[in-house]
Amino acid sequence: MDWTQQVVLVTGGTGSFGKKFTEIMLREYHPAKLIVFSRDELKQHEMRVSGFDHTSLRYFIGDVRDQERLKRAMHGVNIVVHAAALKQVPACEYNPMEAIKTNILGSSNVIEAALDMGVQKVLALSTDKAVNPVNLYGTTKLAAEKLFVQSNAYAAGTQTRFSCVRYGNVVGSRGSVIPIFFKQRDDGKLTVTDMRMTRFWLTLEQGVRFVIRCGEQMLGGEVFVPKIPSTRIVDLAKAIAPGAELEVIGIRPGEKLHEVLIHEDEARSTVELEDMFVVQPTTELWFGRQWQERGKSLPEGFRYASDTNPDWLDMEQIRDLIAPFEMEAREG
Repeated sequence: MDWTQQVVLVTGGTGSFGKKFTEIMLREYHPAKLIVFSRDELKQHEMRVSGFDHTSLRYFIGDVRDQERLKRAMHGVNIVVHAAALKQVPACEYNPMEAIKTNILGSSNVIEAALDMGVQKVLALSTDKAVNPVNLYGTTKLAAEKLFVQSNAYAAGTQTRFSCVRYGNVVGSRGSVIPIFFKQRDDGKLTVTDMRMTRFWLTLEQGVRFVIRCGEQMLGGEVFVPKIPSTRIVDLAKAIAPGAELEVIGIRPGEKLHEVLIHEDEARSTVELEDMFVVQPTTELWFGRQWQERGKSLPEGFRYASDTNPDWLDMEQIRDLIAPFEMEAREG
């Protein structure tokens, strides 16, 4: 794909993903136009004055809850990356209808607007919380995934294609445990919900580059899952504060002991490649099943979970991962 010929729109463009996506796209891919779509004028202003001011960059105020505004923003757009979401688990639990309006109905609006405006590719960001969800956030992201995959049925007679990217925890992102551990380190005591807890981890840049790559390769209907390492939360705590006391406070409501990126039933339609899995559509009503020829099928009962993952971060790798946040913590 020649990105220099593409007009790209990213929803939630002032968030952590959106800013890193914009940075990498402008520095390395040079799209004809890049539209940052978000609802907060202050964040757009702060993003612009912090250095995100480029001739090909456009700032578009709007909310994914407003379908007509999305249509206006998507005029002439080739590719949409849908990153807008309410993602804080406690906030979603306390404000369930707000999470539904943004994460489900907002995703539906993105789909409808893309179909009406003739967008070629729409790639939505999902999360491991969407697999066998135990909280409202995960449930809304699962519904959004289903909407994006199934909407290819409506797109079959058009040029528009919809796919998803699903990955794990982003190191140091909003709501991450890492900044919390750094704050607690000064008191000599870190709170851990369960000593057995494990999580998938990747950096923000890894996530962005994976999304860009999937945008280039998507056929429509797939859910792309990167192969990423796991870590024990206890090891993360020890890497941040080696001599600190660990206090077990119990698993919080809506929290899992281990995360899953591919469950057993999905595995039957999933293809494994060298550095990722592709969950293909379960039906052959439209497209997206050509990946079968590019990779290998998974064994019966396969489950891609953070506790059984063959790839684990050792202490040195964890320290490398958290090094940038160590500097921020000291400067702060």
